[in-house]
Amino acid sequence: MQRDDWGDLAVFAAVAEEMNFTRTAVRLGISQSAVSHTIRRLETSVGLKLLNRTSRRVSLTDAGDKLLATLQPGLARIESRIEELRALGDAPRGRVRLTASKAAARTVLMPVLSQVVRDYPDIQIELNVDARLSNLAEERFDAGIRLGEFVGPDMIAVPVGPPLRMAAVATPDYFRARGLPEHPSDLDAHDCLALRFHPHATTYAWEFENAGEEIVKPVSGPFIFSEGDICIEAARAGHGIAFVTEPEVIDAIESGALWRVLTDWCPPFEGYHLFYPDRRRVSSALRLVIDRLKQPHS
Repeated sequence: MQRDDWGDLAVFAAVAEEMNFTRTAVRLGISQSAVSHTIRRLETSVGLKLLNRTSRRVSLTDAGDKLLATLQPGLARIESRIEELRALGDAPRGRVRLTASKAAARTVLMPVLSQVVRDYPDIQIELNVDARLSNLAEERFDAGIRLGEFVGPDMIAVPVGPPLRMAAVATPDYFRARGLPEHPSDLDAHDCLALRFHPHATTYAWEFENAGEEIVKPVSGPFIFSEGDICIEAARAGHGIAFVTEPEVIDAIESGALWRVLTDWCPPFEGYHLFYPDRRRVSSALRLVIDRLKQPHS
């Protein structure tokens, strides 16, 4: 293998990650034609077709898939070492692109990120607030923050918040009129404010557990929402029972604006996790964000 091939392999790995020549060119700071020329030169060198290319998409051939699997561990180690060296001489800098739900952004992220940008003015945080589960690679996010149960097995996941509990809440007037449910089965007689996190997903079934008994309860009612915020507003307006994370409604519970029910059926569970693909290089700025989020905060 010629020395020039090492640079060509790095370009190939970037194309394989982006699956798009234009995005690869932007990422590497070179022209699209330079990317195409590099891939052709590498294919000539190894004597195999590595990519299937059409006007709309790029995909790996079997040979390309095997080459990428061989390259990834070594490239990841090299990139990690380079980041360690950078960290020795420079303060973390650059942009970190994150995606999170509104609840995670408000309760876990912003208190920490606010201090990060004060301490490190060369770091810029781009935060996309969205309930749906984004594809990090396709949408070019560095990391996402979601409840642990929604993180895929192919991701590196780091716990970044305390355990959480769910809370079933409605207004006092609603419960005076409809009665207090004492068991999840009682919800059949109530208006439940459902959540659907993706247009093509099923509505979220409420999960309960008490004394070893687990119940997954499909619910229905006058509304289906995509965000917890508007679901809570509907509960406060008297439309029914909302089932959301405790931090989102703790102030309303403590003030008496909302009553909580089925508390014994809502045990603590693993909270929010920051996750990212194991093949993605972790920049010094993202590493700083992860380390700050992992620290206990009062």
